[in-house]
Amino acid sequence: MSEALKHIRVLDLTNVLAGPFCCHQMALMGADVIKVETPGTGDLARQLGADADLNGRLMGLSFLAQNAGKRSITVNLKSAKGKALFLKLVETADAVVENFRPGVMDKLGLGFEVLRRHQPRLVYCAISGFGQDGPFKGLPAYDQIVQGMSGVMSITGDPDTAPYRVGYPIADTIGGMTAAFALTAELCNASRSEARFIDVSMLESVIATMGWVVSNYLNAAHTPAPMGNDNFTASPSGTFRSGDGLLNIAANKQEQFEALCKAVGKPGLIEDSRFSTRQARLQNRAALKALLEDALSARSAEDWWPMLAEQGIPAGPVYGIDKILAHPQVRGRGMIGRFAQVPGVGRDVEIVRSGFKVDGRAPSVQEPPPVLGQDTDELLVQLGYTSDDIIAMKNEGVV
Repeated sequence: MSEALKHIRVLDLTNVLAGPFCCHQMALMGADVIKVETPGTGDLARQLGADADLNGRLMGLSFLAQNAGKRSITVNLKSAKGKALFLKLVETADAVVENFRPGVMDKLGLGFEVLRRHQPRLVYCAISGFGQDGPFKGLPAYDQIVQGMSGVMSITGDPDTAPYRVGYPIADTIGGMTAAFALTAELCNASRSEARFIDVSMLESVIATMGWVVSNYLNAAHTPAPMGNDNFTASPSGTFRSGDGLLNIAANKQEQFEALCKAVGKPGLIEDSRFSTRQARLQNRAALKALLEDALSARSAEDWWPMLAEQGIPAGPVYGIDKILAHPQVRGRGMIGRFAQVPGVGRDVEIVRSGFKVDGRAPSVQEPPPVLGQDTDELLVQLGYTSDDIIAMKNEGVV
């Protein structure tokens, strides 16, 4: 399973989340991912996370989340010798991934046109907030900014509280996943005979995932609105109060609606003209929700959801991160990986893997997230540098 990209070498020049997440997906599939970092500081994510001590050691929990399975080399790309070293690395690589603002690599003298001369079949992937052209291309972009500009925040929350940001960096993550897909597809393109430049826009990546609401706007002039936990396409579909706790129900089909009415002891709702058809239920969503919540008040959410699910009615609890990560549905499928006594951390570290299996096996990596520059000497030797060369480069701040 983890051997799928075993012949691919990726140079990861990225920071924080979108780019590192992309390259972590590549590592999970067996690619040799070399993280090229700034001497002394490295990826900014090394200083981010809930454990201040680890932040000070440049092994922040945010860094640990998406850098397992990579090797780390420190290179000063602003120095002439550092550029020459990097170009040697490029000659050994299949792909380069960076998430600087558009134009930064060109200013360093290491843009696509330069790199392709050193590796004619290179796949170069540039991840940015808004893409390599357009009026926004030079703007700084973090997840929060992209969430707001993409329209996601405008439809997140309820009418009284929106806009809200999604509670984790969804734009960064979607941008990284988009990049991993595009990069892998091009690397697998048997007809490719020359270098390729992949331009990934986080903004467009997020909009691409909003297909339903975008289609309704483009083709029916329907402007989406924040609806809290309700599903805009169906009713009853959303979050409901029970006798104890919240319960998610998605009775989107007619037969599911009818089964739900019977299960909660309200069979009369099936023939009620306010609710008998899909469109009628959408128009009378609030009234239907009030009647169902009255019936659901007889039991707790933990009692209701297994009963409903057994009858073919999509239903589930609202779990916190702690509960779902401990659940055998996640633990038992091998999604959580553990590394023992990670160097630089001094204790075991757990990370999430990918969300799929192949032939029953979840993709995984063998090595934990690297200490800053831990593989520098080894890689320099492989590139042909002598011990004296390496000592001199360290003294000059090249590595």
